[in-house]
Amino acid sequence: MLQRQPLFPHVIELNHQARRRITCSVYLIYDDQNNWALVDIGYEDAVDEVLELIRQLDFPFNKCAGLLASHADVDHIQGLAKAKQILKASVFCHPAAAAHLEAGDRIATFAAIEAQGIDLDMPKVEIEHRVDEGDKIAVGDLELEVWHTPGHTDGQLSYRLGNLLLSGDNIFRDGSVGAIDAHHGSSIVDFIKSLQRIQASDVEWLLPSHGPAFRKDNAMIQKTIDRLETYLHMADFGTCAIDWPLMDQWEQELLEGKAPE
Repeated sequence: MLQRQPLFPHVIELNHQARRRITCSVYLIYDDQNNWALVDIGYEDAVDEVLELIRQLDFPFNKCAGLLASHADVDHIQGLAKAKQILKASVFCHPAAAAHLEAGDRIATFAAIEAQGIDLDMPKVEIEHRVDEGDKIAVGDLELEVWHTPGHTDGQLSYRLGNLLLSGDNIFRDGSVGAIDAHHGSSIVDFIKSLQRIQASDVEWLLPSHGPAFRKDNAMIQKTIDRLETYLHMADFGTCAIDWPLMDQWEQELLEGKAPE
């Protein structure tokens, strides 16, 4: 058996436990009676290693309270169907994510991006529990509070445990955020609102879906919000912008017959 190396009381991150990167951040939440749940699972080819690590940490498979998805991107949930079959556990996610997971939608989950040669399987997954803002998920004696934090995707959830927020792809330690892409439901306006909510909360630690956990830094979050607000008025993210003032300026210059400067 392996000695458990929790990041915080009742929270083990499995890459941190293994001391190397296996897949996306996978958080094992557990109570004092070894009831446990996973937030995200990663790619399908990581499932065997993840589950073997859980076994070596002496968490009985029959005490798995559920498999929780932060959102329906392939790098977070491709392994759900396999893990669900092995663990005989139920899956929790937002209704918008459930639609993509049950359909095995390769486009919406980023499993297929033809222009970049990305061509991955996306096994269909039956979703037992569609959860949304304000719902509570019991993990034995513990309780996770569900936050709906759209922006990166329309179906992204964060899960609060005390002063911790398992924050999905909202923001990472370097101030970057999850990919903004209209094809899978990104909204810069919603992204900003989700970040403002996190910023205004009394959460102390953010546990993202990629990279290290970090202490919430409101100044850093504000810098990210400021950057996203500029994207609302630029062409960088196409239809995710709300306007493009340059076009209004150009139209006026055309009317005036203004020469290039």
